[in-house]
Amino acid sequence: MTDITLVRNARFAIAWDAQTRQHVYRTDVDVAFAGGEITYVGPAYAGPPPIRVIEGRDLMVMPGLVDLHAHPSSEPLNKGMWDEVGSRNLYNTSLYEYLTVLRPDAEGIRACYGVALSELLLSGVTTLCDLSMPSEDWLDILAASGLRVCIAPMFRSGRWFTRNGHRVEYEWDEKAGYEAFEAAMREIEKAVQHPSGRLSGMVAPAQIDTCTPDLLRDSYAEAERRRLSFQIHTAQSLAEFHEITRRHGMTPVGWMKHLGILGPRSILGHAIFLDHHPWTHWPDAGTDLLLLAEAGATVAHCPTVFARRGIALDHFGRYRRAGVNMGIGTDVYPHNMLDEMRLASYVARVVAGNPRDTMVADIFAAATVGGARALGRDDIGRLAPGCKADLVLVDCAHPMMRPCRDPLRSLVYSASERAVRHVFVDGAQVVRDGRVLTIDYAAAAAALEEAQRRALERIPTLDWAGRTADRIAPPALPWA
Repeated sequence: MTDITLVRNARFAIAWDAQTRQHVYRTDVDVAFAGGEITYVGPAYAGPPPIRVIEGRDLMVMPGLVDLHAHPSSEPLNKGMWDEVGSRNLYNTSLYEYLTVLRPDAEGIRACYGVALSELLLSGVTTLCDLSMPSEDWLDILAASGLRVCIAPMFRSGRWFTRNGHRVEYEWDEKAGYEAFEAAMREIEKAVQHPSGRLSGMVAPAQIDTCTPDLLRDSYAEAERRRLSFQIHTAQSLAEFHEITRRHGMTPVGWMKHLGILGPRSILGHAIFLDHHPWTHWPDAGTDLLLLAEAGATVAHCPTVFARRGIALDHFGRYRRAGVNMGIGTDVYPHNMLDEMRLASYVARVVAGNPRDTMVADIFAAATVGGARALGRDDIGRLAPGCKADLVLVDCAHPMMRPCRDPLRSLVYSASERAVRHVFVDGAQVVRDGRVLTIDYAAAAAALEEAQRRALERIPTLDWAGRTADRIAPPALPWA
């Protein structure tokens, strides 16, 4: 190999210990990579001469983060609108009354992608699961970012809506659902064939309550046939929990088990309202967690979007101890994976009433190997020879990293994205000195502001009560 990059004498490395199957700290380590693959992790590299050497005395090298659940084509548009809004008559969710009335146009989708993908890279994400509706040129946009992306083009048999702010209704079109399913499979085929070599796909029926039993079974069978992961929003609101129990007499997780769509390929977006959650008051509490663990399924945990509405998983440590594989996602603006990790730890401790319940090591494992396992990969989320060269170099000399007695704690609990200096995906540098190389972040943010302005003007025509944006989400302070 002639394209070797060497990080020489890194102060810290978060390396993968194959014997104990866990991340471990190492000090004074050399890390070499070439051809998109890590070739060496250890002391005193003595292999072929590198073409580039990065001095590591002030750096921590760690594996890139795996974002298991995000909506980068739409979420950035919501900034400043849904930060403090939840439907008071629908258990404080924002899904049914608010998220449906703020929609990006084609230019807005591109701006959303530019902002979200930049934020993800700056916070150390190297692999992203994009749960979006297919849009024009989206595969090229994702590939151009430099990220490794598993696309999850969503489809469903019906849509939800509310006419009054307290009742969720469903409009069904089973034929359109199957047409969208078939179109999604075509998008996945395009992704796999994309010349970037960094795109893949998963099967993603949108929500447990908007898909017919036949569509759910058939899409899961297709995931099995294609050997792909399968992700669906499940148990994400109390209204949905009540809807599924009303329809079928069982919890959303129990319904998945009944349908035969709960297995090691299954990723449940959120999975908050299980039978043990105190808001559900369901008998046989704890059965859902056992079903998830026995199936080998994964929960994609996204704490921020729910914490803003006073909703929390109950709780990360309980799921982990039950044997459920956990991953982390960024289901809301900003798309900052490190911030999500910090909040995941804090909320888990608050809900558990125990500061020892969930540690940063647990969260870091979820954000790396937990997500990798859900995607059926053992070559990402690890710093080890033979793994993909998806690396994050953290500036240990940054003032917010100091004192740097414990670098991972300093990063997650204090410095966050401010200390991310360099990011590599598949061996190619995508962030240098804290700046994204593949996207004009500032231009995307400016375009996003204009896109939001256009979208805000349309809100009264989409809202069930004809309200303006300021009536739905008044400003934080009154205008003088």
